[in-house]
Amino acid sequence: MGCIYKDKTRTVAERVNDLLERMTLEEKIGQMMQISFTSVSRKEAEEWVTERCAGSFLHTLGDDARHLQKLALSTRLGIPLLFGIDAVRGHALHNGATIFPTQLAMACSWNPELIRMAGRVTAREVSADGLHWTFSPILCLGRDLRWGRINETFGEDPYLTGVLAASIIQGYQGDSLSDADSILACAKHYIAYGEGTGGRDAYDSQISIRKVREVFLPPFRKAVEARCATFMSSYQSIDGTPVTANKKVLRKLLKDELGFEGFVVTDWDNTLSLIVNQHVAGDMETAARKAVEAGNDMIMNTNAFYDAALKLAGEGVIPVELIDDAVRRILKMKFELGLFDGKAYTQPGTNTDAIGCEEHLAVALDLTRECIVLLENRNNTLPLAEMVKKIAVIGPNADNIQSQFGDWTFLSHPTPKPHEVPKLPVRTFLSGIMELAEKRGISVTYHRGCDIMNKDDEDIAGAVECASTADVVIAVVGDCLEQNGEYKDRADLALSGSQQKLLESLKQCGKPLIVILVNGKPLAIPWVAKNADAVLETFNSGLFGGKAAAEIIFGEVNPSGKLPISFPYHSGQLPVYYNHLPGWHGGRYMDMPEKPLYSFGYGLSFTSYEYSNLHLSHTACSADDTVTVSVDVTNKGPYDGKETVQLYVKDVISSVVTPVKQLKGFMKTEIKSGETKTVKIDLPVRELFIIDENENQVVEPGEFEILVGPDSRDESLLKAVLTVV
Repeated sequence: MGCIYKDKTRTVAERVNDLLERMTLEEKIGQMMQISFTSVSRKEAEEWVTERCAGSFLHTLGDDARHLQKLALSTRLGIPLLFGIDAVRGHALHNGATIFPTQLAMACSWNPELIRMAGRVTAREVSADGLHWTFSPILCLGRDLRWGRINETFGEDPYLTGVLAASIIQGYQGDSLSDADSILACAKHYIAYGEGTGGRDAYDSQISIRKVREVFLPPFRKAVEARCATFMSSYQSIDGTPVTANKKVLRKLLKDELGFEGFVVTDWDNTLSLIVNQHVAGDMETAARKAVEAGNDMIMNTNAFYDAALKLAGEGVIPVELIDDAVRRILKMKFELGLFDGKAYTQPGTNTDAIGCEEHLAVALDLTRECIVLLENRNNTLPLAEMVKKIAVIGPNADNIQSQFGDWTFLSHPTPKPHEVPKLPVRTFLSGIMELAEKRGISVTYHRGCDIMNKDDEDIAGAVECASTADVVIAVVGDCLEQNGEYKDRADLALSGSQQKLLESLKQCGKPLIVILVNGKPLAIPWVAKNADAVLETFNSGLFGGKAAAEIIFGEVNPSGKLPISFPYHSGQLPVYYNHLPGWHGGRYMDMPEKPLYSFGYGLSFTSYEYSNLHLSHTACSADDTVTVSVDVTNKGPYDGKETVQLYVKDVISSVVTPVKQLKGFMKTEIKSGETKTVKIDLPVRELFIIDENENQVVEPGEFEILVGPDSRDESLLKAVLTVV
């Protein structure tokens, strides 16, 4: 009899069941193991494949991946390995691959289609390297800006995060997982990871399950609806129960209630963390049992899990049904991905021309252009006037590739190479400005000015001297990699080092001052907002941040970015996310303004837009209806541009306290100078849900304010009233 699992004509379910019946307990638990290639020796890696039938490796590239895959395909059952990598912004751990802006910067584009294309490019380059799985997208919400991983999020809003996540998942996974250039996506970190108390990474999220359902679940629900292949369980605990051991949120909520059909992988060494960090298990056997019972299917980098789970399953302490469920889910994804049908092994040199190719770089540049946000532009300082003949570029981030790239590139992970020379040409802000200035006959001088971290490393006088002879000063400041990422939560969001002193000294030169921000998260910069003549927010912009910013500065591109996250005046003002709850006595700290420095959805253009004629297709409807919201937007300025129309909803009276407003739709559209466009956004009434006190998702009858405009500020929004009956 032939092996059904090797027969391409059989269904995936038939093939999985046949293979599962042939597997020993050792092989099943081996499939649940993900081994970090950088954490074991080459001999140990080979033994994990040949002796324990390991299911997956991470951070394995090129010839190393091909070697291990050959070993796997030659084992008794020939179960292929699944190779995973943190390709969270392109295949950026591979020097020579396309590096996109970070997720936070991507979100500034408010452009789902461009973000889908970024996912497609990433999939093509990752698959060309013989790998199959990216640990992306990140669906955590950036609500406490002290958290070190804000740069990895799509911002503070559940709706925007869900829409952009679904788009990039579609890009990663393509039309079919079995396509040669499709890879598995991974929605992480499930769930409420960024809500750690005090912005502390991997700490306790002191929230209720009702709050989990209301705020943090919606993006993950959209990921399930987008058929995201895998989820990653998060480090932290929720109200004292580690997510790794949390059966309620993993097995019951995600798998049973939402119907998630893929598999769940733990985050790095999460199972051991139950013992050494969270102290809810005294030994590996207890930790392994808790992890499996909770609903984790694959165990990342806790290699001691294998022996512990094998012993417990052999003794019946862990039911074999739970092991089979986990392995069935893993095998299902391997079959759907086509690993059993020739996709597992990539010959050396196959399709590698796709990595960093011109077509892919063009996508990165297009996205980067829409990721930059114009925060200030007093007296139309930008674009620069033709009379400018000399520019001084000053600041520690003007020519700093590592700060511009940010986290999760070959410069920082998995083994940091901060001094490695990029194989692709990078446009820093200095080189980007110089390139376009030269074409216009404009001279450029440069001075670093100061260091980001070290206050003693400064030459303010030299920077002022450099600026004194220029017609305009462009100061490039912000933060650096040492201030962002895991283990790098930050209490003080003010400009560090001598950057504030540098800016104040440059301002005294009396020249127009343009500030470019290069940063992994919003910073507290009230002086910059008040004193700079123009401010550009770039976050961590990847390969082409300098080129895109220069194009805006010289007027070749009209900025269209909008903030996906709010900026505070001061670290002590946190949190400042727009969709806060009402009821705070006074609504502000007595020594701080009521509103954020810059609000969610905010972003300027070189042109101006006027909103009018807000109209609802229905003013009364049921919970099963869809209302079409339309508004006229007129480009009143001299430039063609792209405007993101934003739709917010306020629940006037509800049975639980609801946010003052919530984003429920948006559309980015091109509008020519002098043109009026009628923008229509469909609003399914089911999106007006609340989570009631019994944790049920319901749409309650009553009035809802429908608010439409260019950003989330009350003064920017037109209002209509919808009644749900």
